[in-house]
Amino acid sequence: MQIYDVFNGDADGICALIQLRLAEPKDSTLITGVKRDIALVRQLPTLAPLSVTVLDVSLDKNREAVDALLAARAEVFYVDHHFPGDTLPDHPGFTALIDTQPTTCTSLLIDQHLGGQYHNWAITAAFGDNLNAVGEELAEKAGLSSAQADALKALGVCINYNGYGSTVADLHFHPADLYREFVKFSDPLDLIASEPVAWQQLRDGYEADMAKGLAAPVLNETATSLVVQLPDDPWARRVSGVLGNELANRNPGKACAIVTDSANGYYLVSIRAPLNNRTGADEVARQFPTGGGRKAAAGVNELPHGQLDGFVRVMASFWNN
Repeated sequence: MQIYDVFNGDADGICALIQLRLAEPKDSTLITGVKRDIALVRQLPTLAPLSVTVLDVSLDKNREAVDALLAARAEVFYVDHHFPGDTLPDHPGFTALIDTQPTTCTSLLIDQHLGGQYHNWAITAAFGDNLNAVGEELAEKAGLSSAQADALKALGVCINYNGYGSTVADLHFHPADLYREFVKFSDPLDLIASEPVAWQQLRDGYEADMAKGLAAPVLNETATSLVVQLPDDPWARRVSGVLGNELANRNPGKACAIVTDSANGYYLVSIRAPLNNRTGADEVARQFPTGGGRKAAAGVNELPHGQLDGFVRVMASFWNN
């Protein structure tokens, strides 16, 4: 039976698969892409039974493809923290670990599944997914020093940063290649200490792009929201998600959105709910075509230019109660 690993190209998806394959090595075909490329399951063939693991992509957005796999007698292991739809597949070949609480992520679910075998990778993912309070608590319980926790946070943020872009061409590394480089290390602290080229390049790229992003113009700001606009440039597409996280951390009482222009007449939108009220980002996103995500963090893949003012109004009013 052919084996496929399907995973989001962000820190959570990559760190989840690293943990799983360190614990359970398999010669699998990797299916991944930029962070927003979430309809990944449809890339799999359905002509023969497959063994499929899906990590950190919405079941709701992939339900038709999952059902097709199950109809072809596939075995599907699905782990995620996004909205899964109203019901889960009722099929003997389907096994799921799904939890949509805003304080968890796929890597933490895998960490629990594996009994904490590669716990530092789960902590790295928590930081990368902007679950900073969770990451700090886990690091303290694990007996890590402040310097070690800060190092894992920097790594998680940079892995997450690499996943953002309109296409893989925008990224420093294809997420599958980054996974292959980093899965060589059972402990991310060893990776950081050895300073492989991939880590150095990610860190340097993040610092350069973030400096530009923090200087970007504010499109609109209210007592409960902040919207920043970025240009149609590769650096802007790369930094959009991690910039949203950073602005949310700096403005914990405000919902933050990064609106990145594109040449095709649309905006790419990244939304973060207020850190002191980590709900509603998905509800805002789903008010627009191609919008979706989870309670604390969501986005709109293609917001028409003509709907920008409407989006800004929704951002300004949604958390204003």
